[in-house]
Amino acid sequence: MAADQGWLEIMERDGTLVVEAGGLWNLANAARLDAEIRQVPAPGTRPVHFDITKVKLLDTAGAWTLYRTARDWEAAGARVSIEGGNAEQVALLETVRANDKPFEPTVPEGFGVIRIVAHVGAAVEDIARETVALIGFFGLVVSTLLRTARHPRRLRVTSLIYHMEEVGLNALPIVALISFLIGVVLAFQGSSQLQRFGAEIFVVNLVAVSVLRELGILLTAIVIAGRSGSAFTAQIGAMKVHEEIDAMQTLGLDPIEVLVLPRLLALVITLPLLAFLADIMGLLGGGLTAWIALGIPPAAFVERLNTAVSMWSFWVGIMKAPVFAFLIAMIGCYEGFQVVGSAESVGQRTTRAVVEAIFLVIVADAFFSVFFQVIGI
Repeated sequence: MAADQGWLEIMERDGTLVVEAGGLWNLANAARLDAEIRQVPAPGTRPVHFDITKVKLLDTAGAWTLYRTARDWEAAGARVSIEGGNAEQVALLETVRANDKPFEPTVPEGFGVIRIVAHVGAAVEDIARETVALIGFFGLVVSTLLRTARHPRRLRVTSLIYHMEEVGLNALPIVALISFLIGVVLAFQGSSQLQRFGAEIFVVNLVAVSVLRELGILLTAIVIAGRSGSAFTAQIGAMKVHEEIDAMQTLGLDPIEVLVLPRLLALVITLPLLAFLADIMGLLGGGLTAWIALGIPPAAFVERLNTAVSMWSFWVGIMKAPVFAFLIAMIGCYEGFQVVGSAESVGQRTTRAVVEAIFLVIVADAFFSVFFQVIGI
């Protein structure tokens, strides 16, 4: 045999199958040695003795070939032993044995309808689990809010004022601009349709009812969900990543009381005010467009406005605001507490908070619309 080749010999000795190995059992010779050893007839239940005394070099490939063969024969009922190696070879064989952890193949998901049903089922399960956790968080927030109501001194007024400035005062420009433009669009699009029937004056009704009852508060809530709800998640999530919340709990502080309540109360207080601003700006945009496009002067617009809507049209929109604010703040804070491990999780939870908050706001708005229609408001 050449010095750079591995070899093996098979012999029978006193009822024991002896496999004598020698030479270089390394990667260069592994394929050939593997093919040769696979051609050895299975020993059945006979004892098998591997003698590796003459093996000059044993690397991982060679050790795996020996170990795998011994393992397969043991599984078939044989009693297998490997002897004669030096300390380094024995250690390598033990390492290979210790790391023999079969990989479980991934089961294909299937195709067509099966895959769609599986995805829908997984999504429903995830939504159910998230709903249960969110209800639990809601109960925790309400209980903390009631405890703070009994002991008002526990409320952090400085933090409340700060968050009122962040979510309310600083949001005035974007809310005013969007509401004004929505009023312009409503009046312009409505006038182009109403002119066909000679009913241009009813553009006032269209703008007033749409803005006061629905669009004013709904668009404001969506803007705040994207602006402030995401900020709540990012702020609390960053604190979670940096273990500041754990430190807060170590100091005996309640994170719900310190972090959630000021944000929630700030949004509940300021969102109705933002909704009021949105109503005014929406009507202003609609009135300006009606004046320019239809020639309806401001005095006629205001006069028609008084007959087109009642005070309930205004209060319907305002009454929705605290509920929307509570939902947005709760979702934003909840998702912040769900952040784990890394900045990537902060981004994922922030995106999720915005989507969930907007979804719940629209669902709540639908319930409000049905409810007010049923009671005749």
